[in-house]
Parts: sequence; structure tokens; C-alpha cells
Amino acid sequence: MKNIDPRHYDTIVAPVVTEKATMASEYNKVLFKVAIRATKPQIKEAVEKLFDVKVKSVNTLVRKGKVKAFRGTLGSQSDTKRAVVTLEEGHRIDVTTGL
Repeated sequence: MKNIDPRHYDTIVAPVVTEKATMASEYNKVLFKVAIRATKPQIKEAVEKLFDVKVKSVNTLVRKGKVKAFRGTLGSQSDTKRAVVTLEEGHRIDVTTGL
């Protein structure tokens, strides 16, 4: 069994499965929801160790939470951070199988 640091599971929260993410997979890119405090080197290390692939680059973005009304009560969504991970040629991640 691989020696995986449990902190990697805290860094990568979930894969993003949207139409845009599916289109990006044609260009060797995979989108993940990541911890809001995760840095690019931490994200790169976590993806390489968990999925056994080689990462070319990591781009991140923070989606600001929105204020929403539900049954007349105002609430706010949390900020979320996403990472666009570009993989080296020949490497693949199938996000539908899970870990």
C-alpha cells in the first residue's frame, strides 16, 4: 500500500463534475474543490500522491459566497476554492471512480 499522508485528504475536498470541468478534461485538466487555505504546492503534492500522476501546473480561484433567501430567511453560502490541475501528457485522472 502507498504511504499517503492523511493531510492530503484534507487538502482535496471533492472533484468538480460540471459541464465546464468535463470540457476541460479534453485538455488534460481536472477541477477540484480544495481547502480554502490550501496553497498551490500543497495541492500539487496532494494530487500527485493520491492519484499517482505527474502535475504540470495548478491554477486556483476563490468563488465568493452569495447571499440567498430561503423561505424568507436570508442566509449566505460559504466561499469555496477551486483548483484547475493541468496534468503532464500521458497522465489521466478518472474522477468518476473516486479514491
